[in-house]
Amino acid sequence: MATIDLTINKTKRQRAIQRAREKNIIIPTYAQMKDPSKIPAKIKQELASIGLWDIHPRNLFRINWHNEAKNSGGGFGNVNYIELPSSITGVKARIVAIVGKWFPTGAHKVGAAFSCLVPRLVTGQFDPTTQKAVWPSTGNYCRGGAYDSALLSCESIAILPEGMSRERFEWLAKVAGETIKTPGSESNVKEIFDKCNELRNSGQDLMIFDQFQEYPNYLWHYTVTGRAMEEVFKQIARPGDRFRGITSATGSAGSIASGDYMKQLYPESKIAASEALQCPTLLENGFGAHRIEGIGDKHVPWIHNTKNTDLVVAIDDNAVVNLARLFNEPAGKKFLASQGVSEATIAQLDLLGFSGISNVLTAIKMAKYYEMDENDVIFTIATDSMELYKSRLVEMHEEFGEYNESTAACDFGRWLLGQGIDNMLELTYPEKRRVHNLKYFTWVEQQGKTYNEIQDMWYDPNFWTDIQKQADEVDELIVEFNNEVGLA
Repeated sequence: MATIDLTINKTKRQRAIQRAREKNIIIPTYAQMKDPSKIPAKIKQELASIGLWDIHPRNLFRINWHNEAKNSGGGFGNVNYIELPSSITGVKARIVAIVGKWFPTGAHKVGAAFSCLVPRLVTGQFDPTTQKAVWPSTGNYCRGGAYDSALLSCESIAILPEGMSRERFEWLAKVAGETIKTPGSESNVKEIFDKCNELRNSGQDLMIFDQFQEYPNYLWHYTVTGRAMEEVFKQIARPGDRFRGITSATGSAGSIASGDYMKQLYPESKIAASEALQCPTLLENGFGAHRIEGIGDKHVPWIHNTKNTDLVVAIDDNAVVNLARLFNEPAGKKFLASQGVSEATIAQLDLLGFSGISNVLTAIKMAKYYEMDENDVIFTIATDSMELYKSRLVEMHEEFGEYNESTAACDFGRWLLGQGIDNMLELTYPEKRRVHNLKYFTWVEQQGKTYNEIQDMWYDPNFWTDIQKQADEVDELIVEFNNEVGLA
């Protein structure tokens, strides 16, 4: 049975408790991340004078979807989201994206990283006084891991491909203890794994938190992101509205776990997994390089519950980079206004980073494929915002020149209204098993998983639900840890 290991190491745990006491650290629970009304008033008062990205332990309590949309001193409210109107999407279905910009670091991956580190910390499996936390990533996860490590007073090593956006490296230089650049770009995940293996054999005292195989990554999104979607749907649903499903780039397969949560509430809903057309691994066992940052590929993540995935959608990365210009360049905004898109909507489009745009396009294709109408609601995730991709706009200016309304009209027609139902695959049972079986080549042959583990993942009906039930158990350990620290 594969669940999150919560074995206690008493000696290391005592050192972690002493470090937390010295560094004024209080750790939030999953229950508080789901519902910030459960956060003590004293902590909320402290947050009133703390910036959203500050390296301050109280910002651990801002790891949730409810942060007030301000850079400093914010409180908590409803889940942050944006609804894309049909004037943008070209479909009748309602497409809603929950927004990651207002997490510390500007991306929701800070939550997944927290979930991977904290169970090891409160059980004493990870010793913050001697060990370094290693965060392998194609972008935002290593940023989130470095940030969480700083808040929890742990040394960190961030690993990411050298071809990622400049903003990521500039920020990591200030926060991570060490940053390692691996060869290639978005789709070069194997090189990241190779660097991890090299570090394992280096003799250093470290622990590697590999998001692609860490069950707590799945658990955080199932528990916290899924609950956020439920909350927003109940808030916006009109009489007769139907929850039809979620779309998510597979990436590390953390975010898509929210679909498991929602499908348990709405069993007729669908889960659509998307990837770059230039690297169609799920679609046709393919490979290649692409420009949609934040969705690692050429492999199937270990924690992807493929048996619960209904649809695979491949998005042309040319669509994403050109729509980034349409949504953010002055000429693009002017053109959208001429097409009847409201000023309020245009002002929110910068909440969509590259993977967010890809997720929205996946939702558009899903709506067309299933012929959805105005009572059908699809949820997706704006994992980060264009704040993390400004250098990409500068690069496109240098490569393609000024952006004008004629180009905007072409991008709007081709990449938005022109989205069709091509490059999509509705998964039959054998197709789901095919995608699952792709895990063998990365995880069993290369990364040390066993034949029995991969078989259990497919055939054991309780495999994923047993993991889902562990949030309360982790919360009990966090509460005990905080009580012994004595600051809560």
